[in-house]
Amino acid sequence: MEESKKSSYNGYTDARKEANKRYIEKFVEIKVRTTPQHREIVKAHASSTDESVNSFIIRAIDQTIERDNQTK
Repeated sequence: MEESKKSSYNGYTDARKEANKRYIEKFVEIKVRTTPQHREIVKAHASSTDESVNSFIIRAIDQTIERDNQTK
C-alpha cells in the first residue's frame, strides 16, 4: 500500500505575515469605479493579452502618459 505524503505547509507564520506587510507597504491603491459591464470588457481584453487586469491597467496608463508627453 502506498504511504500518504505529509504536507510541509506550516500555516501562515509570523515571518510570512511580516514579509507580506513589507511587500504591501511598497504600493498604494488607486481605485477606479466602473460598471460591471465595462469591468468584464477590461477583464476579457486583459485575458486575451495574457495579462492580469492590474498589469493591463498599469500598461494602459503608462502608454497614455508617454503618448501625452510626446504631443506636448
